[in-house]
Amino acid sequence: MSGESTIHAGYLPGCIGRIAELHGRYYARHAGFGVRFESRVARELADFCERLDPARDSLWLALRDGNVEASIAIDGIHGTDEGAHLRWFITSDALRGTGIGKRLLNAALDFCRDRGYRRIHLATFAGLDAARHLYETHGFRLVHQEPGTQWGHEVNEQRFEHQT
Repeated sequence: MSGESTIHAGYLPGCIGRIAELHGRYYARHAGFGVRFESRVARELADFCERLDPARDSLWLALRDGNVEASIAIDGIHGTDEGAHLRWFITSDALRGTGIGKRLLNAALDFCRDRGYRRIHLATFAGLDAARHLYETHGFRLVHQEPGTQWGHEVNEQRFEHQT
């Protein structure tokens, strides 16, 4: 890959499959997750894309040479009551460490501020140290942690929140 990375706001044909692939490959390697995890990502992302309302939700894709190499989304369906949900934040190996994650996270946080969301939350698990560092440097704080199996096998599940 030789081109510069650009950020696209919104759905593009093929992005659901590509985002699910990025998640599936990364988390199989780093956490041992399998079909249960990848199919959940694909199913929930597809549902989100079908109901995406630009007044409350957004999806950003990092593209290089026309290919989706990273993503992040804000799901605001419960934004007023429970806070906006930051979801599907992933970067390909090709773009990891280039600053694209920071650019995507900033776009998501700016969107939340513009929409008046007072709280943003995300679900992750212990051991993803680079992601945790990025979250914490952008104002997210760990608010809950417990063992759980929602992603296919037991991990130390975490919830981070950000107050805007």
